[in-house]
Amino acid sequence: MKRTLLFLCLAAAACAAPEEFKTSAGPLKITPIQHATMMIEAGGQVIHVDPAQGRLGALPKADLVLITDIHGDHMDDAMLRQVKKDSTMIIGPAAVAQELSGEKVTVMKNSESKTVGKWTIQAVPMYNEKRGPSAGQLYHDKGRGNGYIVTYGGLRIYIAGDTEGIPEMKALKNIDLAFVPMNLPYTMPPEEAAEAVKAFKPKIVYPYHYQGSDLAVFEAALKGSGVEVRVRDWYPK
Repeated sequence: MKRTLLFLCLAAAACAAPEEFKTSAGPLKITPIQHATMMIEAGGQVIHVDPAQGRLGALPKADLVLITDIHGDHMDDAMLRQVKKDSTMIIGPAAVAQELSGEKVTVMKNSESKTVGKWTIQAVPMYNEKRGPSAGQLYHDKGRGNGYIVTYGGLRIYIAGDTEGIPEMKALKNIDLAFVPMNLPYTMPPEEAAEAVKAFKPKIVYPYHYQGSDLAVFEAALKGSGVEVRVRDWYPK
């Protein structure tokens, strides 16, 4: 299966090689696709996260889709149709459900949890505290979007979405894998991202949603912190 998926990814120029992790329920694979779009597989189930970027048509269809926000680099109706099937469950915040009026969306608010088979999905805050398009406005208002903590077989995966280094991120506990954004003006610079990561100390952190950022700054800031930084290509040519 791993070899087949790698072939499909390379053939479609769609994604980097998947990475495999051990869990108490069996192996889990995560495939970076593009920008904030990724795929998670375990137990014969497929989760697509923010299927709005990259070439998705050759990838396995989704049993579950997680959408973080309404912006076009995270939510795209046409791209969503490439990965969904009749039985696909779509989870997102209320703002996503309003925008995807032709789709059945299971709405989750910040701090709510849902069990889907062997998966536990927890919606967590993602927002800007200070950055926005103009005075008095923010790119991401508190409560509009969801980050997610996805748990499978004891493995806890934090997908931050578009956010700054907010208090709720810094207070996270027992995160194994973290996907943290760092690009301006929409989220935060690498230095701020590194400070937030130092606070909640995941075992492994992946910078994503990083277009235009200097990842060497992020890596240097986390040197000696005990957090493993894994840089992957989220912008395939």
